[in-house]
Amino acid sequence: MSQDPHQEPSDVTQLLNAWGDGRQEALDELMPIVYQELRKLARSHLRRERDEHTLQPTALVNEAYLRLVDQKNVQWQNRSHFFGIAAQLMRRILVDHARRRQSEKRGGGEAPMPFDEARGVPSKAPDLVALDEALNDFAELDPRAAKIVELRQFGGLSIDETAEVLEISPATVKREWTAAKAWLRRATLREGRGV
Repeated sequence: MSQDPHQEPSDVTQLLNAWGDGRQEALDELMPIVYQELRKLARSHLRRERDEHTLQPTALVNEAYLRLVDQKNVQWQNRSHFFGIAAQLMRRILVDHARRRQSEKRGGGEAPMPFDEARGVPSKAPDLVALDEALNDFAELDPRAAKIVELRQFGGLSIDETAEVLEISPATVKREWTAAKAWLRRATLREGRGV
């Protein structure tokens, strides 16, 4: 993840630690520094969404910010840990949004598309609810690999950043990332969830 060239990762970590210790002014200093990274993360999430997605990056960042502010007693390890938590929150926001939209479509006003027409509609992104359900199932089998998927897929963290957050080697991240993607692909195809 790129960052302000004038802002060292250790400065971000110091602000995170001060915030974790209850200093509200540290959060006020931190947010302008990390806001652009959060927006990039949000845009990355939304680029993978279907074209008809209605949530905008700014709304996603603002909702994530509100949820981050509510985090109490978190002992922030470093900036990668912070973005890992932000990724987890964005995942929850996006999945909740997708579930609401699906619920509205089932019961609210939009006429269903005939099957013959729906077959030809290209889908740019996997079904987020299906991915979330498959990832929850996978977490029961392999919690660490599921966390790797969350950090990489939803957090936009690199292999090295993911390794840093989880305190494992980059080689382990690569191996488990590859295996997890294969498992999730098979599981969603088997269930007809189409991820």
